Amino acid sequence: MTTATHDEWLHRAKTFAPPRTHLIDGEEEAGGGSTFTVVSPRDGHVLADVADAGQAEVDAAVAAARRAFDHGPWPRLAPAERGRVLIRIAELLEEHRAELALAVSLEMGKPITDAHDIELRAVINTFRWYGQLADKLTDESPHTAPDALALVTREPVGVVGAVVPWNFPLTLAGWKVAPALAAGCTVVLKPSENSPLSALLLGRLALEAGLPPGVLNVVAGDGPVAGRALGLHPDVDVLAFTGSTAVGRHFLRYAADSNLKRVWLELGGKSPNIVLPDAPDLEKAAATAAWGIFFNQGEMCTAPSRLLVHSSIAEQVTEAVVARARALRVGDPLDPA
Repeated sequence: MTTATHDEWLHRAKTFAPPRTHLIDGEEEAGGGSTFTVVSPRDGHVLADVADAGQAEVDAAVAAARRAFDHGPWPRLAPAERGRVLIRIAELLEEHRAELALAVSLEMGKPITDAHDIELRAVINTFRWYGQLADKLTDESPHTAPDALALVTREPVGVVGAVVPWNFPLTLAGWKVAPALAAGCTVVLKPSENSPLSALLLGRLALEAGLPPGVLNVVAGDGPVAGRALGLHPDVDVLAFTGSTAVGRHFLRYAADSNLKRVWLELGGKSPNIVLPDAPDLEKAAATAAWGIFFNQGEMCTAPSRLLVHSSIAEQVTEAVVARARALRVGDPLDPA
């Protein structure tokens, strides 16, 4: 858990040096020179003017990923070797945990305790888990007729495009990038234009861990330009997206209009809590409902934004939920309290 004080986090914020360039083929690239501004929701100040990816930058990133997949060492490494690199990424994420947590808190407003203790824990554990799994994925030899042999082999699919939102910028990036790398794929990651800084730092740490150039490329830019270019690109073999249902539909259309790439979608929901009179602990139910809607500022696709309560207990549960909400402390996300 974080033990730094509010003043210590404020000091770190003053010396924080945000990344400003794409990561393409192992190099920091400014692209064509256009930029966009990343503004901290904490206080409205400008964190950085970051290179803005257009078609040319996405093309360069995909070309680097394609070369790394078709001709580079990563897909041809022994799975145990890939696993060791992923575990090294996890170790570097742990070493840079404070810097990454600060980047997340500054760019999207997550309370620093949640950024450090929850967001970073999740992404570190994700890379470590897939690193340990990499050499344990097996092929199959299904039972069939006595005079026949059937084999099922699993191979890396190729270039993976990953587009992730701002509410869990590192966790959701890790959920997409780590399994793709473990399988031997190469990746082009496009973080949200609201929260690109932590993803760019992740890409640099992956290089430091020994990931070959071109295996993980990170391009910063908005959805209608950079996201669309990635979705339509004929050299992207698979695309993974977390975000809104409306944008998910766009990616399915992009796949249809290009190379019929497979698209894996995790889309927003409208989740209810249902509380019935036979609940064994109504106070706990109310506390869980309040936590669920307000955790991560309510910026969750699984946030229970509807509360369906039996009429016989509606007043009791509603009052308890409201009391929990009133007790929340709102303030500077860099304050651990």
